[in-house]
Amino acid sequence: MKPFDEPIYVTRPLLPDLKEVYHELEKVWASKWLSNNGPEHQIFEGEIRRRLKVSNVSLFNNGTIALLVAVNSLSLKGEVITTPFTFPATPHALFWNGITPVFCDIADESMTIDPSKIEQMVSPRTTAILGVHIFGTPCHIEKIQEIANRCGLKVIYDAAHAFDTEVDGTGIGNFGDISMFSFHATKLFHTAEGGALTCKDTDLKRCIDLLKNFGIKNEDEVVMSGINGKMNEIQAALGLLNLRYLEVEREKRKRIIDTYIRCLRDTEGISLTEIPKHVKNSYQYFVIRIEQEKFGISRDEVYKRLREYNVYARKYFYPLCSDYPCYKNLPSADPANLPVAKKVVAEVLCLPLYGDLAISSVEKICEIIRSFRK
Repeated sequence: MKPFDEPIYVTRPLLPDLKEVYHELEKVWASKWLSNNGPEHQIFEGEIRRRLKVSNVSLFNNGTIALLVAVNSLSLKGEVITTPFTFPATPHALFWNGITPVFCDIADESMTIDPSKIEQMVSPRTTAILGVHIFGTPCHIEKIQEIANRCGLKVIYDAAHAFDTEVDGTGIGNFGDISMFSFHATKLFHTAEGGALTCKDTDLKRCIDLLKNFGIKNEDEVVMSGINGKMNEIQAALGLLNLRYLEVEREKRKRIIDTYIRCLRDTEGISLTEIPKHVKNSYQYFVIRIEQEKFGISRDEVYKRLREYNVYARKYFYPLCSDYPCYKNLPSADPANLPVAKKVVAEVLCLPLYGDLAISSVEKICEIIRSFRK
């Protein structure tokens, strides 16, 4: 089988028509207001609040700064229990707040933090649980909240992969104390760079808005030690444009995912990640797991051989955060404590998923993968 003529990457950004971008930028230029809660920012914040079905939204220049502020706004300290199977930003946001991440193993099916393992990791120094909705699959939100209530802990969710995810019709940003969304260019919905925090508490929203703007209350008062996390007008304008294209992009991605499932579901050694029926899919990634004993070759070998065909899949999230030099010496990072995470991180492969990917290309990718089986 011949390689693809052009590289096929794991994702490509949704890009509106340049004429529309120019039209939006004309409005920004006319206002002469580029940052600091300008008109585009205000409109965009309202649109995101409605889209995510949440009470309060605060927009940010990127998701990592948003997560840093989320941790700070809840006055967390000591230790926070989180997952090792996530993007580096998750534990780094704790570390930069002077907090020790405590790594908890994950559930095999959902690949999210395992609630049955959380409570045994709670210590007198524990102040919160930081869960991650991996690949848009929600954490076990009810069980996590029960543990948090029982142990007096705060709950933050990293919802970077979960834009548009809903549980029984409720926006995913309504669970826990705060949720963080990423609007990075790799995401289903993006503002090139950007992010948001959602919360139910209006007073917490006020605190977050102060923290992302240096703690400035007005021209004469700086009431807390803040940071510069503000989303600018150009980001907001791009976000407003991309919202117009979002439903079409979702429909395209659904067709692509359905094609992957049709072509791969009966392949021995490959298991597919299923979104629960009561959950609205974020369509952020399409993930397979490769079991070497049944498939005949490892995930790493599939990853390498796909590149020979000009297909660039991703080994999300390899390596585990607990294996990074900055965390590997933590007691919770001992591989013996994380058997499921160690297994999953060696099996997971994210396949190309973006609206402009041709169905014929998806079918060919599947054919290539099936040809690897021994």
